Amino acid sequence: APVVILQGHMDMVCEKEPETEHDFTKDPLDCYVEDGRIRARGTTLGGDDGIALAYCLALLESDQLVHPPLEAVFTTDEEIGLLGADFLDCSLLKGKTMINLDMEEEGSIYTGCAGGVTGISEIPVRRVKAEGMKISITIGNLTGGHSGSEIDKNRANANILMGRLLYELSREIPVGVEELSGGQKDNVIPRQCRAVCCIAPEDKEALEEFLKNACRTFRKEYAGSDENIEIQCTVLQELEEGEILHPSSQEKILFYLRNLPWGVQKMSGLMEGLVETSTNPGVVSLKKETFCVISGVRSSVLSQKEELSGRIQYLTEFLGGDYTETGKYPAWEYKPESPLRERMVSIFEKENGYAPRVGVIHAGLECGIFYNRIADLDCVSIGPDIYDIHTPKEALDIASANRVWEYLLKVLENLSLE
Repeated sequence: APVVILQGHMDMVCEKEPETEHDFTKDPLDCYVEDGRIRARGTTLGGDDGIALAYCLALLESDQLVHPPLEAVFTTDEEIGLLGADFLDCSLLKGKTMINLDMEEEGSIYTGCAGGVTGISEIPVRRVKAEGMKISITIGNLTGGHSGSEIDKNRANANILMGRLLYELSREIPVGVEELSGGQKDNVIPRQCRAVCCIAPEDKEALEEFLKNACRTFRKEYAGSDENIEIQCTVLQELEEGEILHPSSQEKILFYLRNLPWGVQKMSGLMEGLVETSTNPGVVSLKKETFCVISGVRSSVLSQKEELSGRIQYLTEFLGGDYTETGKYPAWEYKPESPLRERMVSIFEKENGYAPRVGVIHAGLECGIFYNRIADLDCVSIGPDIYDIHTPKEALDIASANRVWEYLLKVLENLSLE
């Protein structure tokens, strides 16, 4: 029978709760089962996409399962721009049929995805010496999530909220920003952002009242999707001399955060409910001389991806900064004709008694790279139910993983009958 490619990625998004002490470079995950789901205490699980590797290794290990010749492709660095797949020499592969196992929704067969790019803005800043009360302001306890598949769920972005909060606060009392940091990955909706600021001691009461009102406002605005937002304020030093941003530099970074495109920018006019174009300012960091923001830009339309990235570049350069792009990956275009898709839909209906959902996803998949490198490639993407990926709440449903495994075996057995 013709060779079938099975593909998944071996890297994971390393996110943890603020109070969790965990070194992802050497500490094992603390996995446990709860309510039929596998989780990891205080960290992401890596079901995205460890389950793909588990499926493939189980197939390769068995001498009893019926399947066509297989090529199992494990890639690295998928989560930071599909870099592993981009560096793969696809001429090594013989298969013209590919099943990607990087989906998180049982009962869905995906046959297209958005392309993307990581945009990095770096804006120079100046500092001045100042004396006053040093305080820490943290916006946290947000839901976060995958910046592709969950960008349309009206979840708050901690970095954007912090930009808004500091802007509005600076209009109420004199405040100088010393530190600013939020988020860890451009493909994760940031759940927390922290600023260290300098205020006059006599403004402490006004600050606390302002933050209480801001928290109420944010919770009301995100009622039903992110209503558990918290704002914490801690006094670090009663009277301290430090280096805060020069007023003009502070206005620059607040202007940037207030005008930076974020979230869903355009819905598809061809497929109902599909996000076409979006951006996620996933990481902000204020260094001694530079303010840096890393944004993930996605679109299923190449010109829209370039236009959105160009808007961020224009904003950055207007403020005297530099803009670079990295981790570009192509969209995976939907094919009206796909024998593999038709066969997998038929098998699913026969096994389950109802039709699967067939669609296109806004998140990036490595299929786009293989699709553009292997002539006449026919591919689909499937996977079991995995919840809250890219967050410490990530959970893989065990029963769903088993059902998808059985479905995959049926598909492979059918493909071996060529």
